[in-house]
Amino acid sequence: MRNKFFIDPDITKAETLPGCFYRDQEVFDAIKEHVFLKSWQWIGDENLVPLSQSVYPFVLLDGFLTEPLLLTRNEKDEIQCMTNVCTHRGNLVVLGSGKSKNLICSYHGRRFNLDGTFVSMPEFEAAKDFPRSCDNLHQFRIEKWGPLLFVGLDSQINFKKVINTMKERVGFLPLNEFKLNKPLSKDFLVQANWALYCDNYLEGFHIPFVHEGLNETLDYGSYKTEVYDFCNVQIGYTNDATEVFDLPKDHIDYGKNVAAYYYWVFPNMMFNFYPWGLSINIVKPLDLHRTKVSFISYVYDPSKLEKGAGSSLEKVEREDEYVVENVQKGVNSSFYKAGRFSPTREKGVHHFHRLLAEFLNK
Repeated sequence: MRNKFFIDPDITKAETLPGCFYRDQEVFDAIKEHVFLKSWQWIGDENLVPLSQSVYPFVLLDGFLTEPLLLTRNEKDEIQCMTNVCTHRGNLVVLGSGKSKNLICSYHGRRFNLDGTFVSMPEFEAAKDFPRSCDNLHQFRIEKWGPLLFVGLDSQINFKKVINTMKERVGFLPLNEFKLNKPLSKDFLVQANWALYCDNYLEGFHIPFVHEGLNETLDYGSYKTEVYDFCNVQIGYTNDATEVFDLPKDHIDYGKNVAAYYYWVFPNMMFNFYPWGLSINIVKPLDLHRTKVSFISYVYDPSKLEKGAGSSLEKVEREDEYVVENVQKGVNSSFYKAGRFSPTREKGVHHFHRLLAEFLNK
């Protein structure tokens, strides 16, 4: 890649990523290899394979990575993730979810155990040095957080540490009691580069200017961002003590009116905790100027839905779409080079840009 990016670690001196980052096809293509294939992604929850000897085929970030994967739960109740591509001729192994004692490719009958290990193959008796380890389905690392599942394709990131960082503030919540709410879960198409959507999410600076309703709920003056290795959190406080978390006495924020914890995990995952539950936002690049954003809702306390900071999420999303799409039009300008960061309000964006530059420059 001809472009090299530098973000000064001192936010008071740093410039943002340049406009070319958001409009250069070569950069977009490099992000696939250097960022997304080197990071972790949310799969879903363990109910995708609810029973022993269950299988669930899926495509990770379809339209971008488009990686065929397979989730299995074996007879020992262990959940594993592997490639869904047969090691013989590349056919998809599993085409539908359900119960299965083993995996059989429908093309030529190659058979695998539920952990992806090779079992047998017709007409290969004369093949020399067969089978080899490469005849097993490639395994990927999985991490669990409550019922939530994450896969690392080729990542050196210690994702357990990321999860533990989030647990420091929201670990008191009983994630295993959160229930997926499909009617509340939606996809949104945004006509902008995926990173612009993340930029917008990562700062509360725009709230008074873009989100009138949300601004009435949150105390903008006390809104803050805390940065960690591969994630950060924005904490939304409120002066209204009615729709806030019931924090335990040993909690770091005990005594404060916390309306929301907004966690961002590099590069494209958002975990928004409200008193009613959790809204997961997955930002999915489609092409240079198109992004799909999936909102997945897990409800814990239905009585608190549509109250406080966790209300009117679709309205807030539409407001964000409007401004992000206008930013895309702006950064397409030949006369926009780069901006500066607000040292007090854009720590999250600065963190994101530094990580992107680091991964792309490797």
